[in-house]
This record gives sequence, structure tokens and C-alpha cells, in this order.
Amino acid sequence: MTATEHETVFTYGAPALKYGTGASDEIGYDLTQYGAHRVLVVTDPQVAATGWPQRIADGIAGYGIQAEIFDGVHVEPTDVSMQKAVDFARGTGPYDAFVAVGGGSAIDTAKAANLLTSNDGDLMDYVNAPVGGGRAPARPLKPLVAVPTTTGTGSESTTVCVLDVLSLRVKSGISHLRLRPTLAVVDPRLTVSQPPAVTAASGMDILCHAAESYTAKPYTEFERKRPELRVPYCGANPLADMFAEQSLRLLSWALPAAVRDGSDVKAREAMALAATFAGLGFGNAGVHIPHANAYPIAGQVRDFHPDGYPGEEPMVPHGMAVSLTAPAAFRFTFDAAPDRHLRVARLLAPDFEWPGDFADHLPAVLIDLVRQIGIPDGIGAVGYTESDVDSLVEGTLKQQRLLATAPREASADDLSEILRGSVSLW
Repeated sequence: MTATEHETVFTYGAPALKYGTGASDEIGYDLTQYGAHRVLVVTDPQVAATGWPQRIADGIAGYGIQAEIFDGVHVEPTDVSMQKAVDFARGTGPYDAFVAVGGGSAIDTAKAANLLTSNDGDLMDYVNAPVGGGRAPARPLKPLVAVPTTTGTGSESTTVCVLDVLSLRVKSGISHLRLRPTLAVVDPRLTVSQPPAVTAASGMDILCHAAESYTAKPYTEFERKRPELRVPYCGANPLADMFAEQSLRLLSWALPAAVRDGSDVKAREAMALAATFAGLGFGNAGVHIPHANAYPIAGQVRDFHPDGYPGEEPMVPHGMAVSLTAPAAFRFTFDAAPDRHLRVARLLAPDFEWPGDFADHLPAVLIDLVRQIGIPDGIGAVGYTESDVDSLVEGTLKQQRLLATAPREASADDLSEILRGSVSLW
């Protein structure tokens, strides 16, 4: 085998999945199948206030399993907030399983607590290089049941845990196959309480997961890897494509409908399915430039306060941050895979009035959609100006794990052009 041989193998991994109304009532039984006797339920204060985490903990206790609740998850978790969860789990454990109830923040925090109660070391030892040490866990993790209450992050399906490193003002993550949840329990009832702005932001996260994985660099264009060097994000492949296409079909009608009317049960169910499908796809194919840009956009925020989100701290929600540069990013990547970009546009908006230039089709669809659902008008609307672009580019360049999956290599100048073109979208 030579170093220049192209890859001929793609990998696919996914958690066991239980989907449907009432699925969360069965978690106690599911945990008995893993031999659990004592579990930690990880959630945030807002989700805890809905009563669902306690209801799930009570259901678990009904099967003779002790369930402790940690409700201190920080929305858009940081290294500091994750460390609090780790300290709690270490101080009150041991636990032989974890149950995450919430959005990506709760699920990612549970992944970190599971990792650092199953393995030694500190959080930064495991954060992806060059931000952290990039260390791989030496020992298996405990079973993790992920119960999403938002429709968007896909964290219930993925091998990734995302966090803000406060001292460096950068968003990064931990990525390893052992972080993937054991079981994803998707119960659409738990998503009905999402405010419209949260539905919009998390819905754009689903959309970008699907669109980025579908337009990612194909697995056959990577250099062949030795088996021990294979990574979870292996590039676009037939299985991931199938899930991405179905996710986009559902989003075409369900995302605007769910934002308009959060009590629309059909739209909520379709959004939950779309999020699940997108997670099963991008969790293997990968995402690229819009997600790489999103990390510094969220990590360097100064004073933006989004509607529908808790707390006094400034933040740019992850799905919002991803969507703000997506139109310009997909215009940049168009030439690498024109047919795929056009396919995404047509799945999202089959009856759209198309502009003349094919490269503008997907960006035009995305801009029309984000205007409809109330996403801000570019990075300028969340507090950035052209003078911030160099700092944002520096942050994006630290996301090499994501940039490696882009269908077209992006230089610092390319990223600068994408970000400058995203200061205002319309």
C-alpha cells in the first residue's frame, strides 16, 4: 500500500435507536439491559423545570435502579461548566450508566462526565489538537442513553463533544468513537416546549448537518488510512447520503411549520426524525466550512443575546452560528460538487424561483429560509464587523478536523472572503 492510494473503505457507526411518542417512558427497562444499578441523569435547569428529567428518573427508579440528577449543565457548555459536571460525577459516583436529557449541551456534558469518570486525566488532555492534547481514551466508557429535547444538534448520534475553552476564547471539541451514545431515545413529546427562536436555530443546525455531509469531500478522495488511523468523519458516502437526503426532504416543510406553530405535532415529529436522520449521516460523513466558522463565531461573541435562550451571558447559539456563513460557504464549495449542491437546493425548495447562476441556487434558498424563520442577517447582526474577520479566520483555522472534510480546500484568504461575504446576507 502506498501513501498516495485513494481510500476504498468507508465506516459507519450509530447508536441503537428508539424513536416515537412514549419512548422516554421505557428508559428504565432499557437500562436493565445494560446491567445498570446506579445512573446519573444529566440535564440543564430549563429542561429540569419542564419536569421531564424527574419523570424519567422516576421511571428508571421503577425498575429498581437508583437515579441521581445533575441539573447544572450550561447551555453552550464551557470547559468550566463541563468540569463542574465531571467533579459532581466523580464526587457522587461511581455510576455504571449515564442518561442525558436535553439538547446538545446536556448530551455533550454527559459525554465529558462519562469520559472522565471512565478514564484518568483532565478535560484539556482530550480536547482536539491543536487546542488541547488530542488524547484518546484508553478505557471503554459506561453506557450513555441520550434523550434529546431539542431537534438539531445530532449529539445523540455522534462521537463528538463540543465546548468553549474560555481562557482561549475558542470553541473546540473532543472526538472519539467511544463517545458515541449507546442508545438514542427520541421522543417528540419532549421537543414541544422549544421556543420559536430555539426551533429556528436548532433546525438550521439539522439543515447544515445534512447539507454539509452531503457535499463533504467523498470518502474515495481521501488518502487510504491504516485501520488504526481511521476517523469518525470519513467523508461523503452512500449511507450518509441516504440519511441526509431524507432529512432535507422533511425539513423543506417541517422547519418553517414548527417555527410558525410549536404545537404542530406533525411538524415536531418530522423535525425529530429529520434531526435523527441528519445525525446518522453527518456523524459518519462529517461537516465542513459552515461548522468550522461557527466555532469562533460562538466563541468570540461579545454582547449578543438571542431570543428564547436563558441566562444573562452573551451567546450565539450553535445552529445560528452555523447558518450565518452557510450561504457564502456553499457558494465557495459549489465548483467541487455542482450536482450535489443543486440537489440540496431542490430537496429544500423544489418550487423555488431559481436565480440564473447555478452557484447561487443553494445560497438563495438558504437566505430565503433564514429570513422566513427569523435568523439574524449575517454575522454583523450578532455583533461582528469586517475588522473582526482576521480573528474569526484564525479561530476557523484551528478546526482542521472539520476543514479536512471540505470538498474544496479553503485557505485563510478563502475563509476571509467567506466571512466578509457573511457580514450581511440580504
